[in-house]
Amino acid sequence: MSASSFLKALKAEGLTVVQVGDWRDHNRDHKGPWGPVHGVMIHHTATRGSARTVEICRKGYEGLPGPLCHGVITKDGRVHLVGYGRANHAGLGDDDVLRAVIAEKGLPRDNESNTDGNRHFYGFECENLGDGDDPWPAAQLEAIERAAAAVCRHHGWNERSVIGHLEWQPGKVDPRGFTMASMRERIRDRLK
Repeated sequence: MSASSFLKALKAEGLTVVQVGDWRDHNRDHKGPWGPVHGVMIHHTATRGSARTVEICRKGYEGLPGPLCHGVITKDGRVHLVGYGRANHAGLGDDDVLRAVIAEKGLPRDNESNTDGNRHFYGFECENLGDGDDPWPAAQLEAIERAAAAVCRHHGWNERSVIGHLEWQPGKVDPRGFTMASMRERIRDRLK
């Protein structure tokens, strides 16, 4: 999907989209390939404050240059596009999980980190402290659902193509505060 198609798909799903800077050309493609893309990965940011969160996800931080995702979903339900192409969001994860995503089957437990996820997944960072106490407003959960469904709809994927970072890489806990099973149910219903 081109950057223009990505933007169009998100808007067609009813999302409010904010385009940040040169997002269409802001990527890490010089560090390796992006694609073939097989799924969508959901994260929490462990940050507070929408403007600061978007800035961190766009620019990155010492030791991890941006973009850190394709879209940042803030608590108000807006999707801020910060990059397109390879992004530093998934890291190394489990090849068995990738095979399950491609086959759209139930996920095995992630128990190794041997596959480049930045190559294979669209990434959405969601503004939340990730402490289990920070709330997930209804508008934000709906935006996560809509954004993931938009990408799935474009590619002809079902909800099993959407995973959380915690399902990809051992030791990760994000997103924390809702279950990916419940989010996949929402995405499945939206895709019907």
